[in-house]
Amino acid sequence: MVGYDIQDILDHIDGEFPTSLERLFEFLRFPSIATDPAHAEDCLHTAQWVKSMCEGLGFKTTIHATTGQPVIVAKYEPPAQVLAGHRHVPHVLFYGHYDVQPADPVELWVTPPFEPRIAPGKDGRACIYARGACDDKGQVMTFIEASRAWLKVVGHLPCRVTVLIEGDEEGDAEHLDRFVAANKNLLKSDVAWVCDTGLWEPQLPAIVTSLRGCIAEEVTISGPRIDLHSGYFGGPAINPIKVLSSILSDMHDARGHITIPGFYDGVKKLSPAQRHARRRIPFSEKHFLKEVGLSKAVGEADFNVLEQLWDRPTAEINGIWGGYTGVGGKTVLPAEASAKLTFRLVLGQKPGKARAAFRKYVRSKLPGDCKARFTSHGGFSSGVKIEDKSRWIEKAQAALKNEWGVDPVLVGEGGSVPVVEGFKRHLGIDSVCVGFCNEDDALHSPNEKYNVESYQRGAHFWARYFHEIAKD
Repeated sequence: MVGYDIQDILDHIDGEFPTSLERLFEFLRFPSIATDPAHAEDCLHTAQWVKSMCEGLGFKTTIHATTGQPVIVAKYEPPAQVLAGHRHVPHVLFYGHYDVQPADPVELWVTPPFEPRIAPGKDGRACIYARGACDDKGQVMTFIEASRAWLKVVGHLPCRVTVLIEGDEEGDAEHLDRFVAANKNLLKSDVAWVCDTGLWEPQLPAIVTSLRGCIAEEVTISGPRIDLHSGYFGGPAINPIKVLSSILSDMHDARGHITIPGFYDGVKKLSPAQRHARRRIPFSEKHFLKEVGLSKAVGEADFNVLEQLWDRPTAEINGIWGGYTGVGGKTVLPAEASAKLTFRLVLGQKPGKARAAFRKYVRSKLPGDCKARFTSHGGFSSGVKIEDKSRWIEKAQAALKNEWGVDPVLVGEGGSVPVVEGFKRHLGIDSVCVGFCNEDDALHSPNEKYNVESYQRGAHFWARYFHEIAKD
C-alpha cells in the first residue's frame, strides 16, 4: 500500500504547525466542564466544534445524545482503490474526550484557565498553558492533525477509522458505557487507540498495558436530629464527626492493608516474574515523591511504589466535612458528617462487590443512634489488562521508536480510563493506550500545561502509526 514518503507527512505537520496551534487554542477556549450544570451549553458548543472539525477532514460525523453529555462519532472509509485487493482493511477506533476538570481554585492560575498561552516551563521548554491542554484536548488534536496531514499529502488514510469523542470522562463514566453498549454496530472495529496517558520520561515514551478501575462513594453519618450546643450536649451526645473519623481511620491497618472484609476478593497474587519486570523499569521512588513535596512512601508495606500504583487496590479519602467550617468558632455538635472516597480497583475485583463491601463495613461500625446513607458518584469501572504481544502493540512500539529513537516501555497505570474496560467488555477489542503528557503537566490542577514538543511529536507518532499499518 505504501506509495509515499513518510517524511513528507511529517514535514507537512511541521510546516502547518502554527495553524495547528491556532486550532488547538480554539478548542481550549471552550470551558467544557461537564460536571458543572452551569456549563452544559459550553459542552454542547464544544461537541459542535469537534463535529465541525471532523467534517472538515471529510469524515461523516454525527452528534449523539447520551444520558450525560453529547458524544461525537466520526467515520472515515478509504476510497475503493485502497480497499481493492485487500481481504481485510483494518478498522481503528480512536477515543478521546472534550470535557475538562473544573479550574478551581482559579486564583492559583497565572493567567485565566480558558485563555491558552505559550510560555516556558520550569525546564525552559515551550508549554501550552490552559485547562484541558493536556487532559485531553491537546491529545485529541495530535490525532486530528496527523489525520489531516495524511489526507493532504497522501490523499487518504490507510485504514477505516471511527473517531469517538465523549464529554463525561471526568465525571460519570457510566454515561459513555451505556452508549457503547447500545451502539456496538456503530463502533465495531479491530482495535481502539486511546490517547489519554503519558510519557514515562520526557524522552521515553510508554504504552500502558494495565489500568486500575475506580468507584466513587460519598458517605454521610447522621446522629442527633439537629446541631447541638456543645456545652449543653457535649459528652452524652453522639458526635457524627467522631464516628465517621473513627470508621475511616480503621479502614487501614498499621501496614497499610485495607481492613474492609471481602475488599480484596478477586485480587491476584503477583508472580515473581511480574515483580521482577516491575523492578526493571527505570523508576526512582525518591524522585517520584520529591516532585510532590514528600519523602517517604506509605501504603501497603509489602509492595513497592510501582506495585502499589499498578497492581494493588486502594481506598482513599478525598474530602471530609461536618459541623461548622466558617470563619471563627461555633460551639456546636453536628447532626451530620460526610466524606467522599474513591477506590481504585485491579483486575479481578468487581466494582459492585467492592462497593457493597464498603457499605457493609460502614454499617457494621455504626454505634447506636447513628445512621449512614450513601451516594455514588460514578467512576464505576473495573481494572483491565491489555494483551501486550499483539500486532497493534508491536506497530505502536515501532512508531514510537522511530519518533523518539528509543524503545518504549510497557507500563501499568494507577489511574483509570474506564472506556478501555468498556471497549473490552462490549466490543471485544483491546486498546492501545499511548499519550504524551509529562509528569509535571499538572493534570486536574491549576496551571495545567502540555509541552509544545509533546503536541508536535504526538502528531508525528500517529502519522507514523498509520504508516506502520500501511506497510501491511
